[in-house]
Amino acid sequence: MALVVVNVMPKPEILDPQGKAVTGALQRLGHQGFAVRQGKRFEIQVEGEVTDARLAEIHQFAESVLANTVIENFEVVA
Repeated sequence: MALVVVNVMPKPEILDPQGKAVTGALQRLGHQGFAVRQGKRFEIQVEGEVTDARLAEIHQFAESVLANTVIENFEVVA
């Protein structure tokens, strides 16, 4: 089986309270110079070969099911 990953991140202009909380915690623990944004990672196991048609299918359902494209960007990584 092949593995395809879909990474979903908030758009840059969208507030990311979870990322800000992690950034603040890191600073309080003495780790300076970092900024964190939190997103989601989906690992999709594909039976058979990962063809352009299969990637297009994954892109389609990533856009409609896995990501809210109003506030999130996503990428499909084969």
